[in-house]
Amino acid sequence: MTTALVCGAGIGLGILLVVRGLFPSRLPLAVALDRLHGFNQSGSDHSDVGGLGIGPLGMDRRTSANAGTTETGAGGFAARVGSPIARHLVDLPLLPAGVRSDLYVLGRTPERHLAEKVTLALVGLLLVPAFAGLLALGGTTVAWEVPLWAAVVLAVGGFVLPDLGIHTEAAKRRADFRHALGSFLDLVVIALAGGAGVEGALAEAAGVGQGWAFSQLRRALEEARLARTPPWGPLGRLGRELGIPELSELAATVALAGAEGAKVRASLAAKAASIRSHALAEAQADAEAMSERMSLPVVVLFAGFLLFVGYPAIAHVLAGL
Repeated sequence: MTTALVCGAGIGLGILLVVRGLFPSRLPLAVALDRLHGFNQSGSDHSDVGGLGIGPLGMDRRTSANAGTTETGAGGFAARVGSPIARHLVDLPLLPAGVRSDLYVLGRTPERHLAEKVTLALVGLLLVPAFAGLLALGGTTVAWEVPLWAAVVLAVGGFVLPDLGIHTEAAKRRADFRHALGSFLDLVVIALAGGAGVEGALAEAAGVGQGWAFSQLRRALEEARLARTPPWGPLGRLGRELGIPELSELAATVALAGAEGAKVRASLAAKAASIRSHALAEAQADAEAMSERMSLPVVVLFAGFLLFVGYPAIAHVLAGL
């Protein structure tokens, strides 16, 4: 009976996948245009149109209060399933400040993230009772306390698991931003050595690079230009929003130059060298950690080999006692 139920569930899932493959969901126009723009740019970032902070879809990137970049599309299947419930939970304090900062870095809205959390929690909540029901149909009874507690644990785990995933992704993106920031500082130092002013050097350096980090820097500088305010204000705010203290320190250094007329070229060069040294130290630490993880399978294999060789002798000695 249980085998028939499992086979039936597998056949039903296969039919569902075939139907979804034959009749896929319609791709949103924004996502299609975004992919087309990325293909035409040959992998380059979605640069602002006319330097006004307008993306390729004609949307103002500054209008999103919850995302560092413009988010297109409704997300995956999990986000679409949990979206009706997430709309009512987005105003509740369910997301810590650190999670919201990570979402800003990744360009995701809290509503989409909550939808994924709700979907995984529902899956964890219903998975064990469904399995227990299949066992009951097969003639095997399980005490109701076991599925209940297992469902609660899986539901909590499913609700927390997406937070851990976005923390890892956001940490990688912040590391990429720090690498780009080091290059940005080198370009600023070169522009200052060529006789440019502080604001002009920042604008020239931001206009040279490509990628997500330089897009964020250009957006902050363009915001300052349109608002007719000093650039260090938006740069410092961007550093706080992204959780990158190096950018906030850069804004403080540039503010000192703008307000007091201090010479900052040497300071910026030292800051760029410091960022590169820190990135090199992190890369070496990651390489050493990976080397240690690679040595573990070798140790286990060697221990298994010793057990395989020594077991006959030990068994013979024990049998003779």
